[in-house]
Amino acid sequence: KELSLLSAPMIPFMTEEIWQNIVRTVDPEAEESIHLAAYPEADESMIDPALEASMDHVLKLVVMGRAARNAAALKNRQPLKEMIVKAPFTLEKYFDDVIADELNVKKLSFTDDVSTFTTYTFKPQLRTVGPKYGKALGAIKAHLAEMDGNAAMKELRENGSISFDAAGTPVTLKEEDLLIDVSHKEGFVSEAEGEITVVLDTTLSQELIEEGFVREIISKVQTMRKEADFNVTDRIAIHWQADGLLRGIFTKYAEEIAEDTLASEIGEGRGGYEKEWSLNGEPCTLGVEVTIPAGKND
Repeated sequence: KELSLLSAPMIPFMTEEIWQNIVRTVDPEAEESIHLAAYPEADESMIDPALEASMDHVLKLVVMGRAARNAAALKNRQPLKEMIVKAPFTLEKYFDDVIADELNVKKLSFTDDVSTFTTYTFKPQLRTVGPKYGKALGAIKAHLAEMDGNAAMKELRENGSISFDAAGTPVTLKEEDLLIDVSHKEGFVSEAEGEITVVLDTTLSQELIEEGFVREIISKVQTMRKEADFNVTDRIAIHWQADGLLRGIFTKYAEEIAEDTLASEIGEGRGGYEKEWSLNGEPCTLGVEVTIPAGKND
């Protein structure tokens, strides 16, 4: 009843149907329509500020992790070994697991130092630095090129600026005065914002590659189930045609693929509703057909 009341402004017709068919049949005092009933009052004692703060952190890390994935051109269905986080907070394991699940990484760890994974290079923003420092611009360029990038970035984040002496001229540069490039240690990609940096280990082991293919196959089969208008609980047969790496994947992970797609049969061949796919660049033909219709499953 309460869920329907909460949902009524967003899904008015569905909640009215639920109200008439369920609520009014068991509650003789229920209003004639859900839209004549009072909206539930908030129970402020249920508000958990610590939980909300933790979920704000979770959301921030997930958004940054997805940005790092996109920068590395890695689909979310491709599992990754680890994400390393540098942040002014830590989270309970429950929230770590939520982030790892959302980003499809095997492990999430926090650290105080990500300098081993990234480094920064700085150049002056000519339109702001030129008018301020004029003839010292050349010395500023030279100094920025020789700086320890990680140390300079730390100073910039802590103080909002970096300060140094360039050929006898005291210089203070804010973020808007700098062109900052980040480079990554091979096999890693990072995303930084304020005091938070996330680093993804993009090195793919054979096991991770295979798991990525399995997830792609499952996704394509589920898409084909929907396109073929199968019922959600229909048991199906999966037919496949593929060579090389994919042949081994279908053979090795047949049981896992079948379990996640409600397949009672899976094997090489053709049949049913068929479609050609490119799975991470590997050509494949899939076919699906119903073997045990919904309602007749054991």
